[in-house]
Amino acid sequence: MPRKSKVVFVCDSCGAESARWEGRCRACGEWNTLAEFRAPAAASSAASARGGGRGSWAGDAPAEAIRLRDVSGEERERMAFQSAELNRVLGGGMVAGSVSLLAGDPGIGKSTLLLSAAADAARRGPALYVSGEESAAQVKLRADRMSVAADDLYLLPATNLDDILARLDDLRPALAVVDSIQTVADDAIPSEAGSVAQIRECARRLTRWAKSSGGSVVMTGHVTKGGDIAGPRVLEHVVDAVLHLEGDPVSAFRLLRSVKNRFGSTNEVGIYEMTERGLEDVADPSQRLISERADGAVGSIVIPTIEGTRPLLVEMQALTNPSLLPAPRRVASGVDYNRLLLTCAVLTRRAGLSLASQDVIVNVAGGVRVSEPAADLAMALAIVSSVRDIPIRAGTAAVGELGLGGEARAATQIERRINEAARLGLRRCLAPASADFRAPKNVEIVKVASLRDAIGAALTVKRRAPRRFNDDDNGEARS
Repeated sequence: MPRKSKVVFVCDSCGAESARWEGRCRACGEWNTLAEFRAPAAASSAASARGGGRGSWAGDAPAEAIRLRDVSGEERERMAFQSAELNRVLGGGMVAGSVSLLAGDPGIGKSTLLLSAAADAARRGPALYVSGEESAAQVKLRADRMSVAADDLYLLPATNLDDILARLDDLRPALAVVDSIQTVADDAIPSEAGSVAQIRECARRLTRWAKSSGGSVVMTGHVTKGGDIAGPRVLEHVVDAVLHLEGDPVSAFRLLRSVKNRFGSTNEVGIYEMTERGLEDVADPSQRLISERADGAVGSIVIPTIEGTRPLLVEMQALTNPSLLPAPRRVASGVDYNRLLLTCAVLTRRAGLSLASQDVIVNVAGGVRVSEPAADLAMALAIVSSVRDIPIRAGTAAVGELGLGGEARAATQIERRINEAARLGLRRCLAPASADFRAPKNVEIVKVASLRDAIGAALTVKRRAPRRFNDDDNGEARS
């Protein structure tokens, strides 16, 4: 007599389980995140027979405790790719036996990036590209467009997990790409592909294969409207690295960020440009991002920001316009919306700038997102420049955080930021007076203590029209 399947409810946010459905998860407090997870009672034994049990990675013997001093401290072997930006984000390359998750909006370039990475891996040995969303012919068309050619790159258009694991066992590839995890399904789970149960089980078995075989696995994941990775949150806990590919689809630039990395830093960012040949590394991103900026433009200023371990120059733009609505709009593109509201409040209260009837739009050119508080000062100066219709002095950059009292606060690594600005020809930089650093000789450093000081030092003096006089008015000016 067949045993009944076990039904539990799993939280999409934190992965916690509950015996019954509840409106709010007791573990993380999120609302409406519990989804039904129906697994056969014998699934655990079947999974163990297939090498997916909860014992050792190989699934053939119980795990044993090891003394910490007996564990080898040698750095694990890494697979380096031709893309220096990808190597940077991964911390020097992909670690053998690791599992990574790449997420991003539809059409952002996830498949393009991973197809190129699989071709690089295939030059050293077999590599497998599992396509659950496209046919082999569609993948071939993309490969021809990218001029990808590798003899040991294999394509597998399949969505059945058992078929995928069987091919992985046959080929033993150094790198396996699964595009995407939401399309893969295990026949032992009585639910459709993309459900919480399927994603959870498929990710677990693929991870177990990677740890037991030493081959690396990269899975792509869909994202929700809010930008979060679709599926149970436990998926992000299972993998070793979580990468996000972001950018405006209409812009050529793409940014690859690491939000989790067990083998490297999570502060690195890779910058790509989408071309006809696929995603290509941007060798000098600072030069590319400010190359189209015109000196003397109103509401425009350069920010030396830090992305990971390298400085990056970006252009901050602001536009203000009299509002036709009762509540003026605040639009933030590339900056945090709350930081924009904070900056507007400080400008109104501490600098006497009237923004109550003005729409304020702030944009970071190139599709780059700047989230650090060190951009506050530059954002404020760009807004003031737009309101007063006065350009920022040519060759000027600004860096610093704004306090609620209107004071300019120091940012981290100011010396590296200013050196990057000097490398690209900027000769003047506004920095908080409390910052202590060594400045290059060819850059004029203007230290400001408050927002009012920064406004006076940054804006040019607007040339007034010559006054016209008439003999009849006794020297009084005529308008």
